[in-house]
Amino acid sequence: MATSRGRANDNRASTVLGRRLGGELLSLRVAAGKKQQEAAEALSATATKVVKMERGWVPMRDPDIKALCQLYGVEDGEVVAGLLRLAKTDRERRKVKGWWNDTPTTATQVEYIAMEDAALRIRQWQLALIPGLFQTPEYTRAMGVADMSWDDIDRIEDVVAARAKRQVRLYGDEPLRIHAVIWEAALRQLMGGPEVMKRQLAHLCHLSELPNVQIQVLPFHAGAHPCSGGPFNILSFGEDEAVDVVHMDAIGSTIWIENAEESAVFATLFDRAARASMSPYDSIRFIDSLGKETGQ
Repeated sequence: MATSRGRANDNRASTVLGRRLGGELLSLRVAAGKKQQEAAEALSATATKVVKMERGWVPMRDPDIKALCQLYGVEDGEVVAGLLRLAKTDRERRKVKGWWNDTPTTATQVEYIAMEDAALRIRQWQLALIPGLFQTPEYTRAMGVADMSWDDIDRIEDVVAARAKRQVRLYGDEPLRIHAVIWEAALRQLMGGPEVMKRQLAHLCHLSELPNVQIQVLPFHAGAHPCSGGPFNILSFGEDEAVDVVHMDAIGSTIWIENAEESAVFATLFDRAARASMSPYDSIRFIDSLGKETGQ
């Protein structure tokens, strides 16, 4: 499975296209039977630079791409032109400095927020929590208090504010489209207590009225389902060159899947979970009834 661990870098908004471009160049080098040192010599650079290029850690200059294509025997002009377009888009993305760079969170979370800001559509499967873009401030605050890993408890309020900024993407002229499938357990877990959860469930019902938001509930009675391995997000972008990216958070690590074939597997899993779930209409009726029961 093609995966990469989240890492800190100064161009987090570009990692999707940067790693895509690096992967293409790596594939061409391997197909040509060339070593990294040979690529470095063609660029009058070090092998370390080639490693960084192939991993998408640095922006790429057009002359370097052309030199590598010549070394690898790439004669198809369309292939070269496609790589150059990809590199140009990547460079433009690297110039972006979003508000998320100053949020009090981990490097991998900052990278995800940057990806989210660039995405046009997100498909999200959640097992135990309400999706972040749907959380009320009280729910987010309760999660922060339960975390117990803060050096400064006051920083929780910064996280609450940052999450509110992210949620702005749900509104406006070109809102983020999000389709969330939520396991029933996440709706029944009394995060923050009955009153907090009651308001959270009411908020989900309100969000479901947005044309760009689709919420489905996978109920307990559905039995075994294909997504029991853990939560994940599938992010889709506008550029033709950018494949869907799958993001998964686990304890102590973050996994990105940026391979077209592997991301398609997760898209299939998501579709199966959605088909096993209640319809959007029935899901909101269920959430509404659950909210009315909560706190009684």
